[in-house]
Amino acid sequence: MSDIYQRIYDRKRMAAAEAMSLIENGDFICVPTGVGEPPTLLTALSEQRRNFHGVTVGQILPLRKYAYIDPETVDHVRHLAFFFGGATRPGGNEGWIDYLPSYFSEMPSLIRNRQLRVDAVFSMASPMDEHGFFALSLATDYTMAAVSMARAVILEVNPNVPFTNGNCHVHISQVAGLVESEEPILEVSLPKIGAVQQAIGEYVTDIIDDGSTLQIGFGAIPDAVVMQLTHKHDLGIHTEMIGDGILKLLECGAVTNRKKTYLPGKMVATFALGSQKLYRFMHRNPMLEMHPVDYTNDPFLAARNDKMVSINATLQIDLLGQCCSESFGPQPYSGTGGQVDFVRAANRSRDGKAFIVLPSTAKGDSISRIVPGLTPGAHVTTSKNDVNYVVTEYGLAQLRGKTARQRALALIGIAHPDFRGELTEAARQLKLL
Repeated sequence: MSDIYQRIYDRKRMAAAEAMSLIENGDFICVPTGVGEPPTLLTALSEQRRNFHGVTVGQILPLRKYAYIDPETVDHVRHLAFFFGGATRPGGNEGWIDYLPSYFSEMPSLIRNRQLRVDAVFSMASPMDEHGFFALSLATDYTMAAVSMARAVILEVNPNVPFTNGNCHVHISQVAGLVESEEPILEVSLPKIGAVQQAIGEYVTDIIDDGSTLQIGFGAIPDAVVMQLTHKHDLGIHTEMIGDGILKLLECGAVTNRKKTYLPGKMVATFALGSQKLYRFMHRNPMLEMHPVDYTNDPFLAARNDKMVSINATLQIDLLGQCCSESFGPQPYSGTGGQVDFVRAANRSRDGKAFIVLPSTAKGDSISRIVPGLTPGAHVTTSKNDVNYVVTEYGLAQLRGKTARQRALALIGIAHPDFRGELTEAARQLKLL
């Protein structure tokens, strides 16, 4: 490491409590996705939150419930959800946490165009290399755009954060404050897979070709698909999230990235969520590149991969194919994320396939997830014009190029048998049949 960079590093190193002096009243603090969030910094902010007024923390998918996520102190520090998680969903439902509707791919442009003003960045970072660079490898997402626009970039440097390739590097000259920590990066285990998820996975994997490039969303059903792809050959990865399911496909040899037609030989992602084994795999791995989300999720770029496959879950779908993937009626549950980005990429790709997956029922088979019309107030995530393959445990419906009548019949055909009669009658009343 250059002595000059080390001197600058030492000058900018400080305790987390001291780093809070770099934050001003009214600031907007941008925090990365998931395990990219810096726990030492956010804990210090929580402890000092009553010293501030009008500060906002914006983030996709927080994984810990920090003390600042508190309805009693929202005038001091308030959370703005780019995507709800377990820590913030209750506040969203109660109305004291607001949310920002946006396609994941477009968030960097919101920041650069100052439609979303960013004053400060809190982020996890790898140790500095000999050239004075840190890697924001765990969540590059919209954070690189925020770094370019913020007044104060404050990094939590942790030796457990991998240093990766890609457009994810921040130079010491861009940093206002450095706080060190050593705790292991938070691990997120694979979801449990049941019989329903297994059945859905089988329908999907049956029509995924060798040589396909995959985007795999988070959840039990996408992971069930991954577990059944181990016999495939020369798969590639161009995704938003890299997790342990993808790591398993690499280890068994199903993923080689050789047949990719865009960035052949390279695996591309924008954030990581998984085990310590995954994070170690990422470190200086020449096969992997971590890039901002306006690169990974750009439908035009991802579609340059032939046989682009997207696999994403939804909560409810109506007989025309409209998907609600982020709310229960008007009550927010998650967010738009990158689902639409990759559905559109797969639709544009030569021989691409976009899958929307869901169990046919919810609440112990008492309600159908395939419905005549979405619940009033539901947030439409993926439009009827974008949806192609819809898969439940009862089969696969292919919708693009199909009429409203054909769509209704196809979706009724993969609904739970107990609901097919009432769905048919509702379709007749809607003049779809």
